[in-house]
Amino acid sequence: MTAHDRHDEHDQHDEYPREDGAGHVSTGTKEAGETADAAAIPELVIISGMSGAGRSTAAKCLEDLGWFVVDNLPPALIPTMVELGARSQGNVARIAVVVDVRGRQFFDALRESLAALDAQQVTRRIVFLESSDEALVRRFESVRRPHPLQGDGRITDGIAAERDLLRELRGDADLVIDTSSLNVHELRAKMDAQFAGDEEPELRATVMSFGFKYGLPVDADLVVDMRFLPNPHWVPELRPFTGLNEEVSAYVFNQPGAKEFLDRYTELLQLIAAGYRREGKRYVTIAVGCTGGKHRSVATSEKLAARLASEGVETVVVHRDMGRE
Repeated sequence: MTAHDRHDEHDQHDEYPREDGAGHVSTGTKEAGETADAAAIPELVIISGMSGAGRSTAAKCLEDLGWFVVDNLPPALIPTMVELGARSQGNVARIAVVVDVRGRQFFDALRESLAALDAQQVTRRIVFLESSDEALVRRFESVRRPHPLQGDGRITDGIAAERDLLRELRGDADLVIDTSSLNVHELRAKMDAQFAGDEEPELRATVMSFGFKYGLPVDADLVVDMRFLPNPHWVPELRPFTGLNEEVSAYVFNQPGAKEFLDRYTELLQLIAAGYRREGKRYVTIAVGCTGGKHRSVATSEKLAARLASEGVETVVVHRDMGRE
């Protein structure tokens, strides 16, 4: 998948999308002269541009939209990657490849690969991330890293060298995004506008039960405290069980305020989820806690996850502390 460039952030755009072409690419598994089914040929996006202009943010956005993303793939291997995708029986329908000057000598190979893809009528687009010299210098200085092409010179020397190397590729780009004045959320919004289509960006949620006595989950985005409800631990016949048990769950949600809390918190999460989508956030971890992470938090996590799933949110349930004593 992706290993992202640490310098990338931010965006804007001039756009002139190329008309997509449907075509064929040899898979290497068929007899001479045969080609892969056009429906199986992956769509290809090549992400390039200035170091520090936002390549990794753009790549991460496509990854969150379901694209198979490869960072810094040697350009000579791009046709091979497309062929492998064509053999996947539709499992790899969209491929994004990040190419940049880290590969050095890659431009001749890139031109050859693009020519091969065009000859095979592969649907492909080039996205070029651009930014002003001032913005790039500011970003490199903020992370205290050298430009990959500056050598013994200054950051501006590296930027100038990279612009010269990328000039031809920029001219061939189907979409140019200027990130000079954009933040990471604005860049993601522009990528969503170009590649998400009419579908609303998907949100994935992890609902995690936990025990406060074992500490808060470090990756929690939202924390819910269920200790306002009576603890089934003090009911002898319920103590040995967990919140997965029907009797324990019924006990928890028969308490005053329990069902009302679930209803209202679900409504609140709908509001939050809409905001997360607007801001380009695709993953959220909701931590639901009680004293030991065995009864109230487990029962509530199960109910909450079911509610989210019914609202179209892809949901995973994790019970962190349920097996502890």
